[in-house]
Amino acid sequence: MITVVVIVVLVVAAAALFFVGRGRARGGGGRELKRRFGPEYDRVVAHHDGDARAAERELGARVKRHGSLKEQPLSPEAREHYLAQWTAVQEQFVESPQKAVIEADALLSRLAKDRGFPDGEQFEEQLAALSVHHAHYVHGYRSLHTAARSQNGTEKMREAMIEARSLFEALVTEQPADPDRLRPQSPDARGHTPWTLSRRHAKGSGTRR
Repeated sequence: MITVVVIVVLVVAAAALFFVGRGRARGGGGRELKRRFGPEYDRVVAHHDGDARAAERELGARVKRHGSLKEQPLSPEAREHYLAQWTAVQEQFVESPQKAVIEADALLSRLAKDRGFPDGEQFEEQLAALSVHHAHYVHGYRSLHTAARSQNGTEKMREAMIEARSLFEALVTEQPADPDRLRPQSPDARGHTPWTLSRRHAKGSGTRR
C-alpha cells in the first residue's frame, strides 16, 4: 500500500514539474522570439489576428529552417559592383521612379542570394530567411517588393526605396545597419529626400573583414 502511495506521489510530482517546465519554456521562447524578431514579431502576430502562439509557431519554424544559414562574404569586386548598381538605381529614380523601384527590388534579391540566402524567385522563402538574420530590416524589402508590383505615387515609392536601403547596407557592408537609418530622412530644400549611401562611405564601412 505504501509503495502504491509513493508511486502515485512521484507520478503527480513528475507531471507537475513537466507542465511547469513546459509553461516556462513557452514563455521564455516567446520572449526570445520577440527579442529576436522585433517589429517582425508584431507584424506576424497581427497577421494571425493577435494569436501570439500561432505567430510564435510560424517564427519558430523560420528559425528551425534558416537559423543555421551561414552568410557568405562578398568579394571586394562584388561589393563595389553592388554599390555602383545601387547608386545608379538611386539616380534613375529621378527620371523613372517605377523602373528604379523594380530594379532595386531585383538588385536586393540578387544580393541576398549572393550572401547565401534562398533564391529571390521564391520571395516569401527568401524573406523568411532574411527575417531570421536581419529581422529589423525586412519590412523595407517587403515594401519595396510590393511597390515594384503595384501602382504607387512617387512619394510612396521613394519611402520604399529609403526603407529598403537599410537591408541593402546590412548585406553589402556585411555588418548590422544602424536602426535609426530606418526612419525616413527630411526632404531637402527642393523637396527631395536625400540618398545617403555613397560608394566611398560604404567602402569605408566594409573594411572590417
